[in-house]
Amino acid sequence: MDKDMLSNSVRNLSEKYRQFYLEAAQFIPSKRMFADPIRTLAYGVDASLYRITPQIVVKVRTAEEVAKILKIAGSLKVAVTFRAAGTSLSGQALSNSVLLVLAGGWSRYRIGDNGQTIMLEPGIIGAQANQYLKGYSRKIGPDPASINHAMIGGIAANNASGMCCGTADNSYKTIADMKIIFADGTELDTADIDSCQRFISTHPRLIGELQKIHDEINDDTQLADLISHKFKIKNTTGYSLNAFVDYHSPIEILKHLMIGSEGTLGFITEVTYHTVFEHPYKASALIMFPDLKQACTAVMKLDRPLVAAAELLDRTSLRSVESNAGMPAYLKELNEEITALLIETRALDQATLTENINRIIQDLADIPVLFPIKFTDVKAEYELLWKIRAGIFPAVGGIRRQGTSVIIEDVAFPKESLAEAVLALRECMNRYGYEDGVIYGHALDGNVHFVFTQNFDTAADSKRYQDFINEVCRMVVERFDGSLKAEHGTGRNMAPFVELEWGHKAYSYMKQLKEAFDPDNLLNPDVVITKNAAVYLENLKYMPPVHEIVDKCMECGFCEVNCPSRNLTSSPRQRIVIQREIARLQESGEDYDRQHQLELDYAYFGEETCAADGLCETTCPLAINTGSFTKYLRSTRVTTRGRNIALFMARNFSGVTSLAKLGLAGAHLAHVAMGTCVIGGLAGTARSVTHKVPKWSKWLPKAGSKPQVSPVPTGGEQKIVYFPSCVSRTMGPAKDDRDQRPLHQVMMALFAKAGYTVILPPDMEKLCCGMPFESKGYFEAADEMSSQLEKVLLACSNNGEYLVVCDTSPCVYRMKRVMKSSPLKILETVEFIHDYLLDRLEFIKAPDTVAVHVTCSSIKMGLTDKFRVIAETCATKVIMPEKVKCCGFAGDKGFYVPELNESALEHLKEALPPECSCGYSNSRTCEIGLADHSGISYQSIAYLVDRCSLEKKRQ
Repeated sequence: MDKDMLSNSVRNLSEKYRQFYLEAAQFIPSKRMFADPIRTLAYGVDASLYRITPQIVVKVRTAEEVAKILKIAGSLKVAVTFRAAGTSLSGQALSNSVLLVLAGGWSRYRIGDNGQTIMLEPGIIGAQANQYLKGYSRKIGPDPASINHAMIGGIAANNASGMCCGTADNSYKTIADMKIIFADGTELDTADIDSCQRFISTHPRLIGELQKIHDEINDDTQLADLISHKFKIKNTTGYSLNAFVDYHSPIEILKHLMIGSEGTLGFITEVTYHTVFEHPYKASALIMFPDLKQACTAVMKLDRPLVAAAELLDRTSLRSVESNAGMPAYLKELNEEITALLIETRALDQATLTENINRIIQDLADIPVLFPIKFTDVKAEYELLWKIRAGIFPAVGGIRRQGTSVIIEDVAFPKESLAEAVLALRECMNRYGYEDGVIYGHALDGNVHFVFTQNFDTAADSKRYQDFINEVCRMVVERFDGSLKAEHGTGRNMAPFVELEWGHKAYSYMKQLKEAFDPDNLLNPDVVITKNAAVYLENLKYMPPVHEIVDKCMECGFCEVNCPSRNLTSSPRQRIVIQREIARLQESGEDYDRQHQLELDYAYFGEETCAADGLCETTCPLAINTGSFTKYLRSTRVTTRGRNIALFMARNFSGVTSLAKLGLAGAHLAHVAMGTCVIGGLAGTARSVTHKVPKWSKWLPKAGSKPQVSPVPTGGEQKIVYFPSCVSRTMGPAKDDRDQRPLHQVMMALFAKAGYTVILPPDMEKLCCGMPFESKGYFEAADEMSSQLEKVLLACSNNGEYLVVCDTSPCVYRMKRVMKSSPLKILETVEFIHDYLLDRLEFIKAPDTVAVHVTCSSIKMGLTDKFRVIAETCATKVIMPEKVKCCGFAGDKGFYVPELNESALEHLKEALPPECSCGYSNSRTCEIGLADHSGISYQSIAYLVDRCSLEKKRQ
């Protein structure tokens, strides 16, 4: 069906796009290039207020692919836009032509000069780069708020900055070298002398234009001074004309022009940064001032390096987070004029940190404050303060009216004008009906963000937005000589206003640059430079309601980093985008055929390949669990017959597990009798006929056995309830697993060593937490099973007096969630071992290198660090592959949708060194997929602990 859909979609393209597709298909696999309606729609959003659907999406993985594609695009005059993480706020990652997406690959890095430099490919997330540098006490200079989600390609191309980097440590100031591919497919390595010489000789027109602009700007003292002046504050409006003032070599000018060019001059395939020092000592203070003017006046007395960051928070922004968990109670009691500054100072040692604090307090001594200034250097306390700052943008999204978009604008003022400018901005927002909008930002740099919600349902709505933006632009430029875009990039949002800020002459040089680099205007047209004065008002998002679980989504894309299906089909953001389009079509009734086709295609693209693991919730600013929405959709398709079958299975669960064991036993006997090759071939043939046959793997477990209570120590030992999950009861070890004991025997051995008397629930074969039913949308059956289990566990634990341990992570996560009001204290294997066994057992570290996979449910329960501690207690070296998040096995999807598991674990095997011979996790089904795609045995972490522990001699 997918091939037919693809060929139809290609046939429907116009001639030049169809030709582009056919030529690119010579070297791009079909699974990485598509033109069908559902997938092009899915890639038609970034974090901005725009929605633009591309004709073709190509997932590129190498520089060679990009170069070839640009040559094809040039010959056919097809426009191309580059996209990294798609967290752009100004619409610069969108295209109505061809969208090139960094998907897979692009993740090489190299640290040089003992951490002084780092080479990064554009697909690396900013926070990952800092993790690589952590051992050197270094970091990259840019520190955008999206650093945990934005990729290096976007950070460099937008010259993204942040709270602490200011104008001194942004990409422009810290760039060492880069590799670039230009519109004609030519590549340049600025660190390679030979490459530079070749480029100069083959591109005399471009080099000559750069030299000419350089000479003309520097001969025009007034213009050169204007450029220098405008870059004293944050400025990402237009191109980096400061390159012509700061540098004289054409290659140096070119290199710095690429920073902030937003993919309109070329594609950056590598960036080498000069890194900056990461200070080990930090302290922060949240200071309350009587009003906005006093807070801004205080900022004007502060500067780097004494102050690392000073974040302005107006009363509206404070109100948006005052009810969040952990927020200081006094926030709710503040009057309407109160404005806060969140200040951080950093140092190399404690003495200097104390000196910094005293100096800041002294510098602000003559500014009235509500409470005495108090800094904290306690990590947990200052992280809570910064949580206030981090929560503002999502808080606005969370309280917005249904159907509205969240718009964040980003301006900068000279610091000496900050107080007057921010007051004028507030007045303007109120006058246009944006009283609920918030003002906050990097006040130390004069950089102010203002966030408001807007719907575009009527012409009047759009006109109000247009008038407001035009007035703000005139105010920022003409009244305060500020920047229209400080750090979010020009995009299509401010492209029509670049000339307003820079003036005709400077803007004419920007147009000359675009013409010199991209004479056919094929690289990200209408971004930075545009002839369309209304481009910022076109293709605006419409946000119809879908369901309360997902309606608050701002489409920021922060969810995507954790999604196991993001490189296979869709991400959580994309699922919501598609559902919104379906809802729009349902509401308007304009195109039933399109609506129906999207619904049909979504069955696989959105629902069937969703692992429903909920990891998206952990990085979503609004804690949206798209997995829960998927389960809801599944529940809406439950028929009366399906509901009755699910309830019958729940009420006869022991028979269901007996049948499952019988099937596993038969598969195991066949494996032993016929061997891996023969049984694998037969299973593969059967699956090729129908996908209703589950995927067979040599790591398929044999049937489980019934748990029995082992002899227990005597002498009044502590009691504990052990509930082996239905998964671990049904599935034993695989033929090639390292330890052939069933998991319950291992757990019993650990309990015995630690001196616990074990209580097993009666009639265990009838018990289940309900997870298998919940994941498929059978909520009634799931709740009936968990209710029954809760009653049994309460009885066994003497109404919660004894700990309850379950050996499968996803089951524990559900049990804790649905039984949270009961007195039961339920522990997962890792949690129990870390909190109750490490001190009760003697450990002998094995000279092994072991792999560890932390399951989704364990991550959500906050067990990652405990997992690491346990593994490092037992093994000499522990590998936790950073690119592997959810394994994508998702209950039984690893059997029936194995491509999800394969895609999620694409980078697993490459992350494991040759000496790594075994892996550990805490969910039996996940372990099957991990073993299958790594080639090594994966079993519960309990096996490793049992192997490396001895009973501790007790007094």
